[in-house]
Amino acid sequence: MKKIIWPWLVVGLIAGGAVALLSGRKSKPPEEFRQAKAVRGTLEISILSTGVVQPENRLEIKPPVQGRIERVLVKEGDEIHKGQTLAWMSSTERAALLDAARARGTEELEKWSDYYKATPIMAPIDGTLILRKVEPGQTFSSNDAVFVMSDRLTVKAQVDEKDIARIKLQQPAVVVLHAYPDHKIPAHVDQIGFDAKPVNNVTTYQVNVLPDRIPEFMRSGMTANVNFHLQSKINVILVASDALKQKNNRTYVLLMDPAGGSEPIEREVQTGGSDGPRTEIISGLQEDDVVLTTVSKRASSIPTGPFSPTPQRKPPVH
Repeated sequence: MKKIIWPWLVVGLIAGGAVALLSGRKSKPPEEFRQAKAVRGTLEISILSTGVVQPENRLEIKPPVQGRIERVLVKEGDEIHKGQTLAWMSSTERAALLDAARARGTEELEKWSDYYKATPIMAPIDGTLILRKVEPGQTFSSNDAVFVMSDRLTVKAQVDEKDIARIKLQQPAVVVLHAYPDHKIPAHVDQIGFDAKPVNNVTTYQVNVLPDRIPEFMRSGMTANVNFHLQSKINVILVASDALKQKNNRTYVLLMDPAGGSEPIEREVQTGGSDGPRTEIISGLQEDDVVLTTVSKRASSIPTGPFSPTPQRKPPVH
């Protein structure tokens, strides 16, 4: 009789151990937490977008007639006034006449230069010279653009359609150029586009942002981040946004158990605005309350079961 019972007993123990081993591997891994304090501070709520610096109006300047450039009086980056002479040019006929006179001597050249005056190329608007395409002695046709001017530089930003309703004319903004990340340029919304533009399958609208003062280092074509200011909340309770959890249509945070238990306790909170990393707490927390944020969930490398040691649960980090 004993010879029959022992084999079945061994089989039962092995089967039970296998079931326990498999169930141990499927057990929920423990969570790890770090502590973060609720603090009192100022919350700046804004919409972040990207944009490109471009001239509001880009104007190509072409010569009145075909000919040759004699003198250039300006360089790129110069501030230009309407009616200012940018260069002097000779028509094709004048250039040929002067070349022939030059061969006959200085006196002959001066005489014909006085008879046939050079033609000025003048600026049609106030603005900045952003491109100079010619040098003295260079020939061109009347269809060639010899200079390019812009009246003022703006940042053309693309704003997601879900945010466009919160953008208003004259709304304050801050521009940060990628080339100069340490310089914050005050600006305001100058124009809001009406025509939608898909960008990476997202519907966006163009918003023109005008700097309050254009810095010297700002250049056409530079990329920028644009923060559209929405609201400032002063002296409010703030917590890290990743400390907030959702369950059954309610928002709560985790706190250390005041009774000394190893499991954190839940406390429901009411939230306000957020700037992304931080969220305002309207009720449920006080300044200096310590909340827990989840760091990670790691599966134990040692399976649990009757033949394996039981891993120790890590207490919350102090």
